This record gives sequence, structure tokens and C-alpha cells, in this order.
Amino acid sequence: WRFVKGDPPGHRPSLLYDVRPQDRRASGAGGPAGPNATGNESASSNNPTVVIKAWILPTGNEFIRDASRRFIRPSGNPGADVVYVQPGFDDRAWRQINLPHDWAIEGPFTHKGGGGMGRLPSAGVGWYRKQLILPAQDAGKSIFLDVDGAMSYAAVWLNGRLVGGWPYGYASWRLDLTPYVTPGGTNELAIRLDNPPNSSRWYPGAGIYRNVWLVKTSPVHVGHWGTYLTTPEVSSASATLHLSVTVDNNSGQSVVVTVATQIFPLAASGRPNRNAVARIPLVKVNVPARGTAMAEGTGKLADPKFWGPPPLQRPNRYVAVTTLTAGGRVMDVYETPFGIRTLKFDQNEGFFINGQHIALNGVCDHHDLGALGAALNVRALQRQLEILQEMGCNAIRTSHNPPTPELLELTDRMGLLVMDETFDVWVRRKTPLDFHLIFPDWHKQDLRAHVRRDRNHPSVILWSIGNEVGEQFTGTNGAPLAAELRDIVHGEDPTRPTTTAMNWSRPSDPLPGIVDVIGLNYQGAGIRNIPGRYPAFHEKFPGKLIIGSETASALSSRGEYTFPVTRAASAAVGPNSGEDPTRRQVSAYELYAAAFGSSPDKVFASQEQHPYVGGEFVWTGWDYLGEPTPFDSSRSSYSGIIDLAGFKKDRFYLYQDHWRPDLPMAHIVPHWTWPERLGKVTPVHVFTSGDEGELFLNGRSLGRRRKGPY
Repeated sequence: WRFVKGDPPGHRPSLLYDVRPQDRRASGAGGPAGPNATGNESASSNNPTVVIKAWILPTGNEFIRDASRRFIRPSGNPGADVVYVQPGFDDRAWRQINLPHDWAIEGPFTHKGGGGMGRLPSAGVGWYRKQLILPAQDAGKSIFLDVDGAMSYAAVWLNGRLVGGWPYGYASWRLDLTPYVTPGGTNELAIRLDNPPNSSRWYPGAGIYRNVWLVKTSPVHVGHWGTYLTTPEVSSASATLHLSVTVDNNSGQSVVVTVATQIFPLAASGRPNRNAVARIPLVKVNVPARGTAMAEGTGKLADPKFWGPPPLQRPNRYVAVTTLTAGGRVMDVYETPFGIRTLKFDQNEGFFINGQHIALNGVCDHHDLGALGAALNVRALQRQLEILQEMGCNAIRTSHNPPTPELLELTDRMGLLVMDETFDVWVRRKTPLDFHLIFPDWHKQDLRAHVRRDRNHPSVILWSIGNEVGEQFTGTNGAPLAAELRDIVHGEDPTRPTTTAMNWSRPSDPLPGIVDVIGLNYQGAGIRNIPGRYPAFHEKFPGKLIIGSETASALSSRGEYTFPVTRAASAAVGPNSGEDPTRRQVSAYELYAAAFGSSPDKVFASQEQHPYVGGEFVWTGWDYLGEPTPFDSSRSSYSGIIDLAGFKKDRFYLYQDHWRPDLPMAHIVPHWTWPERLGKVTPVHVFTSGDEGELFLNGRSLGRRRKGPY
């Protein structure tokens, strides 16, 4: 691939997905939603622009069920006069790069504005070009471009013609290149991204930061994310498998297609066993020309091996291999990995998988990989999950957006449970140019595509339709929108419940009544001086499970300790409470939290005092770029249990002793090299899975302490 930042010098008019509101805010800090969140500001633009929205919207038509509401592509070819899209343009002076790519992580850092977006140059325009040399035998095939994620407002040209695009930077999407390609020749692909400033509350990354795939199929093929496998009846003796297959026919003639599916066990490596263990009977469907048909079949699998989280269960998986044939020829072969498990969300006893009660010992994580930026690196992502599992973590919340597909491949293989989240904002904004600008036009497509992409993953147990959305504060106005999103999810996947993460909604508000599972951000342990609300929500919604969808937001810097040390179990961080303002560090005694948060110990107590709560998702598993509470002049968060480089903070051991009580361990805080504290009292804290501990100094016992309740 070739890459360059910025549009061609001197090119006017500029390209825009749509005219943007005037951004009057200098800071990129963002922040959690509050009651003053608003909708759009008035739009304005001082530069002449070509708005390409009408040509981009049809890309999402596949995910709009009502055909009368689908978008019709206008005539014309906007952007054709931009030299970067033209086939004859010489891009050899551009930088040569490999995908995935995050142009912003290289810096430089800036001291201007706030630290919310990580102080890195993610805003701006970037162009990517690549030659696609297609052999002549590809004539007659369907050719697609699959993009796992591009940040953001992507627009794609092939051979100088605008194909389409997608604005939401976390979405995965497909473009049909077939009408634009030249088989037997060289094809010039050009992709433009346009990241707005002040568009995120954390570091979003920039560029084509996930994988991109060129897909070639027969005109008759399984549709995009075109299989859906469910297990409506499961026992130790057998499992009923129901498979829906969407068959697309891009040819000019109707075709009778035979759909056959075999089931194979998957090894831990992801490779299928050679011997099929079940079959779904043949199904024949008549697929109209330029149309789609659905084939459905049901089969039985004897003695199923269940998928579940270790160490108590094993993440066993299978793969359904579907073969399409027509006229005696194989048209397509499509693989659907899946797992067999039962889920139960009990309002009084918590979460169960395969009949076994499992406390959700989860974390929230953003998508960046620290110093590697947002560009996908599978080994780095796997390392993050491995260290979290070592701590006793068994669940991940994809804060606050659809994850890269590779994350779910890893959680499937490793046995981690997933709360799969779609949106951080709906209509009411959090930052001036965030995705509230596209929500009205794109929420159906974004949400439906997300669920359709991820619904075969056994690790996904719960769909989150939003995080701390401003619609919490709009009374009855937000509930209908929440109901629309819930119904979209249930229409794509009726087998899993929905939630939305609420930091402000009260039990009497209409929004909590819409979702299937009550997700509370910080409210369980109590925000500031507000008492914990687990009991109030449990009383109001006796039929719904409650989870701590976001907890703690404890803050610390690895290896940094400040004095005096609070005697409270939890304290808000501040200039005289855990902060070192001069060095912008936070004490690692692990007692300090954001003003709205709580220490881990306070959260543990709130969970244990209310055993009907299904568990928690801690903010956050790993430090991340941006949102540097409490020091906006910094560039990355302090909330991680693990720092940006993957080194464990003391808090890691506090969670480990709680989440892995069978692991004999003790961890002492702080370190013991304190020449400047001679003659002073230095508090010593011990994190242990044991019931009691005895502290020795130079062989002399300093006393024995036993854990109390909560």
C-alpha cells in the first residue's frame, strides 16, 4: 500500500461526507456524559466543499430491512477530479506501508488542547492507494472489498469511480467492486479517510487500522456474514443445530441451489478435525436473478462438547462447513465456527453458563494497544488477554464500540466471555464532532451489521447498545430510541439479551425498563455521596439481572507512592489525596479513584453484599491512550490495572487475590527501599488470597491481621 496525509495541495473544492457543525471547543478532552449533553449545533462551513454523503449511504442498504427506506445512488462521480483517485496518478513518492496502519501513533505529541484524544495527530485526512492486478479468469466472478475497520468517514474509489464507503470508524463493512473492476488488467484502488478533531473522548487512532480483504466468489455464493447457527435445544446427550444460510445470486438468471452442511470439531489451534460429527440435511432453494434466498436446516449433534470459560470449563468449538452447489458444480464453500453452550441470566442468583454459576470477573478495554496505537496486532492483543486471564479475569467489555474481529476469535479460543458494545453516543453528543452526527442516518446499519458479524461467536453473551448515553437524561424521549435499538438486536439475534451501561439513570426512569439486563456504571457502589443503587434497581426490576457494567475507575501509576496514605477504604483522588501534581503521578496504594468511582475494595464489598448482582466489568483492564484523568495535561489514562507497556500495577494482585481465591499468593505494597523516609511511618498493605496474614520485618513479627467481612 501507498499512503500520504492530506488532500492534494491546492485542490478545491474539498471533499466532505457532510457539512459539519462549527467546532467552538479548543479542547479534545471529552468526558463522561452528563445531564447537559446536547444535540447538534448549527452547521457551517467556510470552505467550498463537495458533499458525498448521498453516494456513501447506499453502502449500508443491505442492513435496512424496509426496502422502501433504502438509499438510491445519485448519478455523477464526485471526487473524479481529485488526482489521487485517478488511475494514471504516480504515487511512488508516497510512503509505502503495510496494513493495518495507524498514522497518528508516530506522533509527534502535542501540548496544545486537552489530553482526551491522547495528544496525537489523529485528526485530518489520509489517503491510501493500492494496485489490484486481477487475472483474466476473474471475469464473471463477484469481487468484494471487506474492510474490518477504518478511522473514519471512509470513501473508496476504484479506477477513478466512487464505489462507496462507511463513516463509523469502528464498523466492519463490504463494498461490491464487481461493476468497477477490470479483470486481466491493473486496477487502482484509492481510499480516503477524514478524521474530525474533537470527535472522541479517547484516542481513536487514524487510518486503515484493521485488516482489509479482497474477496472473490462465484456469482452464486453465501452472503456477507450470511450464516446464523443457533442451538435451540441442548443437553449432555445431544444438541439441536439450526442453521440459516443467506444465498446471494449476482447473475442474470435464477438458480436452484443445493445447500449442504457438515459439522467438524475444532482443535485448540483452530484447525478442524477430518471427520464430520454431524450433518444438516440438504436444502434446495430457488434464488432469483440479482436476488437472495434463505435456506434453513436443522440437525442433531450427539454428545456435544460444551464451550465455557476456564478454569472450570473448556472452550470447545466446532465449525459448520456449508457447500453450495448448482448444476452439479460447487459454487461456494463457507465456514462458520461456533460453540455450544447454554446461558441463563437469573435476577436473583446471577449468571450461569452450561448450568454453572459464574461470577463475571470482567474488565472494560479500549481498542488501542498502547505504544503500538490502534493498528491491529494479533499477538499484542492476545498478550493483553493472557495477562488478564492470569489475573482471574473471565470477561471483556468492548468499550465502547464493535471490536476488531480478531478479538472475538481470541476470546472464542481462550474462553473469555464478552459484552459486545456498539455505541458510545446516540443522538446526543459527548464531543462536538463525535458519531452523534451520523447516528440518525446510520444507527440501523451500524447496529445490524455489528450483530450480524458477531452473532456466531460463542464468547459473546450480551449485547450492549450504548454507554452512558445522553438519552438517559431525556425522560420518556430516550426510551423509544432504546426500544428501537433493542428490537434491532433481537431481530438479528433473539438468543442473547441486551443492556445499556447507565451512569445516571434512576430506577424510576423509563430507559432501564427497555433493556433485558440492567447495566450500572459506578452506581452499584455509589457515585460521590449517592448511596449504592443495586437494591433500588433490584426492587424496581425484580425480573432482570443486574450487572456492574463499569466499576471502580481506580487510578494509579505503577511503582509510585505518595504520603500521607488515606485511612479510608476508598478516596477520591486530588492534590492532597494520592496525587503528585508536579510529576503527574497517582499513588499506587490502590485506594484512590476518580471522583465518580471507587477503590476495588469498595466495589468488592458492594458486590458481595448484593449476591444477586451478576458481576462487574472494571474500568479498565489496561491503561489506554487518551482520557488522562486526573491530569488533562497528560496523554494516557491512569485507570488500567496493567500499564501501557503490559507491566502489572499493584492493583493486579488485589484483583488476583479476589478473583483467584484458590491461588496461594501474597503481594506487599509499597516497595521497601525508602532512604528518604528514615524515622517515618510507612504504611504496609498486603494483598492476599489467604484468610489472614502475618508481617515480618527482619525476622520480627509486626503482627497478624485477619480479613473481615466485605
